[in-house]
Amino acid sequence: MYDPLELSKRIYKVVSRTKNNLEERLYFRFRRDRWYGGIISADVIGCNLVCRFCWAWYFRNNPWKGRWHDPFRVAEKLTYMAGKYGLRFIRLTGAEPTITRKHLIDVIEYVTDHGYYFILETNGILLGAYPDYAEELSKYSKLIVRVSFKGVTPNEFQYLTGAKKDAWYLQLSALENLIEHGMRPGEQVYPAAMIGWSKDQDIEWFLEKLRAIHPALMEVDWEYVILYRHVVKLLRKTGLWPPRRYVYPGKIPEEMI
Repeated sequence: MYDPLELSKRIYKVVSRTKNNLEERLYFRFRRDRWYGGIISADVIGCNLVCRFCWAWYFRNNPWKGRWHDPFRVAEKLTYMAGKYGLRFIRLTGAEPTITRKHLIDVIEYVTDHGYYFILETNGILLGAYPDYAEELSKYSKLIVRVSFKGVTPNEFQYLTGAKKDAWYLQLSALENLIEHGMRPGEQVYPAAMIGWSKDQDIEWFLEKLRAIHPALMEVDWEYVILYRHVVKLLRKTGLWPPRRYVYPGKIPEEMI
């Protein structure tokens, strides 16, 4: 088992550097994607969880697959692509964007100042551990935070990630911290959850935990395993095959996109 907070510090040293007083980060790629009705995405390298089902496993913590970019180069590229394709939403995804705090804030500020919505896809670990981080994010009115739970219980979290199970609660704390600092639940901040291996009774338990924070959080973005070829390969290797809930890449329901 590992501590995601300690892993964050180690990964930070690998995927971040300071140049010309700017915090640079390693990126794998920039792309247009179908999610959220159309969005421009940048895949970051470096995560504080080692999920056994991760679709991004082949680049997640591999610095050799990345290129260094400062936050303004990233933001300029993303907003240019959004303008080119007529899209309103921009996101960082792939690994964990919150590991490089100053870099992330600079990207968000530039993107939102130029009139676009920024969707932060995060596991919530650092936002749960550091309330001041959540407070800093809460000032951006065009920011939407999607906290993606890795399993719906602490035990499932440990099973899927190999991390200390108590870290699961930091994901709940992320929701609490963001809401406490003024982000609207169900609008500016909402939960997602991987339920590819979850039991029905555990999902009900999870929903009660969310309801205790705010009823609006019970509208969860449920995540099924998408059976990309490289994901199936990983699941067989890690002993997670077969999942209970899954979809095929070419047959993803409209409500999941």
